[in-house]
Amino acid sequence: MVVLHEHEIRKAENAFSMLVNSEKRHDFMTHLNGLIEEAPFTIVSTVIEKNRLRERYSEPANPYHLALGFGLERVFSFLKERGQDKLKTHIIFECRGKKEDKDLELEFRRVCDGNNQWGKLPFEIILADKKTNSCGLQLADLIARPVGRSVLDSQKNNRAYSLIEKKMYRSQQGKLKGYGLKTFP
Repeated sequence: MVVLHEHEIRKAENAFSMLVNSEKRHDFMTHLNGLIEEAPFTIVSTVIEKNRLRERYSEPANPYHLALGFGLERVFSFLKERGQDKLKTHIIFECRGKKEDKDLELEFRRVCDGNNQWGKLPFEIILADKKTNSCGLQLADLIARPVGRSVLDSQKNNRAYSLIEKKMYRSQQGKLKGYGLKTFP
C-alpha cells in the first residue's frame, strides 16, 4: 500500500522512483491534479513566516502553536458559517514524536478551552501515526508545501498552488486572506 508523500513524489523516491521518467511523471501528476480538483474538500491554511517572526519579536511564540491557534479559529469560522459550530469536530494531526505530540495536545486543549477569538471550541484531537493511510492527511501533505511556497516565494511559478487556491475557504465576499489563508506576522 503506497502512501502519498509530497517529498517522495517531488524527489521521485521510494514507491515514486518511476517518476524520474518525464512521461510517467506527467501522467501521474495529471491524474493526481484531477483527483484534487474533483475531491470535495475545503482548505484552511496557515503560514508562519519564521524569519519575520524572529525579527519582529524578541521572544517569539512557538510557530507551530501560532499556526494551530490561527487554523482552529478559521476552521471554526468555516463551520459557524455552515451552522455546524455546535457539533463535535475531530481534528486529525500527524504524529511527530512523543514530546512534540504532548506539546501539541496541550496547546490544542488550551486553544479549544477558550484561548482564541471565539471562546470554547467543540473540537477533539486525534493523533495519527505517519504510516496511517488517511486520505485527509495525504491531501494535507500534498497541499502544505505549495501553499507555503506561494507565500514565502510568491515570484516563482507554482502550478500546484493555482489548483489548490480554488479549494481554499473564502469569506462570503470572496476574500481569501485571513480566511482560507492566514499568514503571520
